Amino acid sequence: MFDGDPATAIGIGEQMLPNVTKLRPSTQTRFYQGIAKAYEDNGQPESAITYYTKVVAAAPDYYVAHRALGYLYARPLTEIYQRYQSANGASRSAIMLEYKAAAAKVLPHLEKAQACDPDDDTLQLIHTIYKNMSDEQGLASLDARLKQLAAKCQDLLPD
Repeated sequence: MFDGDPATAIGIGEQMLPNVTKLRPSTQTRFYQGIAKAYEDNGQPESAITYYTKVVAAAPDYYVAHRALGYLYARPLTEIYQRYQSANGASRSAIMLEYKAAAAKVLPHLEKAQACDPDDDTLQLIHTIYKNMSDEQGLASLDARLKQLAAKCQDLLPD
């Protein structure tokens, strides 16, 4: 992507944004994937999330964007869980609610990615999240969900 220069890719992409709707839908999706990856590589996760979300909306079975979203959404989980472990009483409960809300954004994306392209690190992260939430039921039903999600996997965006 412009010889490994995400800043240049972002600059060109931002110039193109006002005209993206003139592109065919499949080309728009590939454009959004490219600019999302450039933002991610340039250390701008919020902007990357914006465009990966557009990719997932247009191509819900494209697991590459799901993996990216899952890992981007997962970034704050460690810090939230550390705060939970050092908290007491009511604040501890409030922090766990915060963790569960963040995990609810992470898990669907990581599970889709894991179903389509199994990876030990991704599976470990999924397990850790469920264990941190003490969600034994979610963990117990994980294999069935992964099997169901694996029925529709897309590793390339359509032309």
